[in-house]
This record gives sequence, C-alpha cells and structure tokens, in this order.
Amino acid sequence: MKVRKDLYEKKIRRQYLVLILTLLFTLLTLIFGSLYFRFYRLELVKQAEAHTYDKYFVMITDNYKTDFWQSVYEGALEKARESDIYVDLLGMNLSRDYSCEELMKIATASKVDGIMVCADESSSMTALINDAVSNGIPVVTLYGDNTHSDRLSFVGIGGYSVGKMYAKQIINIIKDARREKLFGDEGIEENRKVQVAVLANADTKDAGQNIIISAIQDTISEENVTDAEFDVSIVTVDNTNAFSVEESIRDIFLNEDVPDVIVCLNELNTTCTYQAVVDFNKVGEVNVLGYYDSSEIVKAIDRGGVYATISIDTRQLGEYSVSALLDYYEFGNTSEYYLADVTLIDRSNVADFLKKEALDE
Repeated sequence: MKVRKDLYEKKIRRQYLVLILTLLFTLLTLIFGSLYFRFYRLELVKQAEAHTYDKYFVMITDNYKTDFWQSVYEGALEKARESDIYVDLLGMNLSRDYSCEELMKIATASKVDGIMVCADESSSMTALINDAVSNGIPVVTLYGDNTHSDRLSFVGIGGYSVGKMYAKQIINIIKDARREKLFGDEGIEENRKVQVAVLANADTKDAGQNIIISAIQDTISEENVTDAEFDVSIVTVDNTNAFSVEESIRDIFLNEDVPDVIVCLNELNTTCTYQAVVDFNKVGEVNVLGYYDSSEIVKAIDRGGVYATISIDTRQLGEYSVSALLDYYEFGNTSEYYLADVTLIDRSNVADFLKKEALDE
C-alpha cells in the first residue's frame, strides 16, 4: 500500500515538474521573443533614421489626383532616387486640399531644397516664386510657366507644336466636310462653317494655352483653308471642381448648335467631353480632340468617340524637372527651357498604344 502511494506521489511530482518546466520555457520564450522583437524594431528604426536623403524636393500641382500628375510624379521620383534625393508630391498626404498658392507658402516656410510648381502668370504666383527664391530655394515651373518671376527653368511642352498638331486634325475634318459636299434641303451646296470650340479654364492665366490657340488659328489659315470654311471660338469652362467642369461641358451640348470640333487642353476636359458625346448620342457627329493618353481616352479613340489626342511623355516632364534642380546644385546654372516629347494618337496608330498598355498590365 505504501509502495503504491510513493509511486503515485512520484508521478504527481513529475507532472508538476513537467508543468513548471513547460511554464518556465513558455515564459522564457515570451521574454526572449519580446526582447528580440524590441531590439529588432529598434534596429530597423535606427537604420531608417540613419538613411537621410541628400536633398528634399517638392512638387506642387493644381490636381495631384489625376493620372497625368501621378505619372509626372513617378518620373520625378525615379530620377531623384538616382541621386539620393526624395521628392514629395505636396498635398497628397495632407488632411485637406490646398491651392497651389497655399502649398507654395508651406514649401517656402518648410525651407525645402527645391520646388517644382505648376504655375500660371498671375501676380500672386510671381510673388510666391520670388519669395521662395529670395529664401534660397530654387524654383522650376512645371507644365505651366510664370515668365515674369525669378524661376530657374521652365519644364513643359512646345505649345505652338501642340497647336499645330491640333490644327492638322481640324484641317483633315474640314477636308472631309468638303468631300461630303454638304447640301441644303433643295440640293444647293450649303456653305456651312466647321465650328471649332477650344475649351479654356475660366480661372487660368496660362500663356501656354493662348499659344496653342494662336497656333491652331495660324496653321489652319496657312493650309489653304478659307475663313468661310471654319470658325474658332473659345469656350470657358468652370474648373472649380470635377462636377463644375462636367456641368460646363454638358451646357455646350444643350445648346441648339453643338460645335463640330471640340478641342480639350487637359485630361479632365477630355474625359468629360467624351462622356457628354456618348450621353447625347453625338458619336460621329462631334469630333473630340483630346489631351493625354489615359486608358479611357485611348480606348475612346479605338471606339470612335474621340477623334485624336495628344500624348505627352509625362515621366519625361518629371525627370526633366528634377534634372533642372540637380544641374543648378551641381553647376550653379541650368537650361532655361526643357521640353518633353509629344505624340499624336489617332485611329491610325491607336492599336500600337493599346498593345503597349496590355503589355504594361
């Protein structure tokens, strides 16, 4: 009886010992695991803090959310990383939307190493650029210029070349109208002008926009097209927000006389105009000349909803803007103008762009 009791007590002691050892092992594992994770995390933080970028540039745009500006930013970021520089698309991580002018004030107060800003010709923008420069911050105007300021360089596109591209497409449309020999009700040829409407933002003071419009008018006139065959007008668009743009463009289609050609000078106007053409069943009647090569716009060309669009090498815009600032820091001066490549996309080459888009995906 006593032997059985001793065996039972030994068994109990053994079970307690196993339990204690298990608890001790678990506790030690938790302690060491916690310490390891803490030291590991501290090491990561130290490594992150140890890597400080050589310079900090900011990019300021009027609408950072668009595909256009996201692509420009990617090009700038990639170029900057080659020189251990960080580029911040200012406004993207802020709690609310700020205007370009407000972001310029933030950038100047933050004493950044360089500013790339989508500017205009307003006096307020001139003062903000000059203030940044006087505080030792080089400024590059990007896509939109301010010629009266102390900006370092302008990175954009050749406005006159873009206008000529648009004009050549308009000429093709006018020639098509000639060939169709428009007839009135009684079989007499009707001398109807091809109505061309160029959409311009209501609040902009962009000289580049005026250059494009002038180039359109000059080029059409030079190509043996009489004044009786076309009429170019400028239609202002309320660009306060996306909804106001959409409403302004829909108003055009609610008029009795809808233009034969609508020229869009930015991505948002192009997508809204294309949508209005579809909604009002004007595909084939209204020829849309677009801007930028987003997936939606390229597919619209393939479907016949957009006549042609201007493709801009947006990544090149970003790369050039960083290069201008780097040249300034390395050589003390830089080129005054950097122009990105532009390409026309129409029905003749849209298939190539669709293939490229499919490969990128």
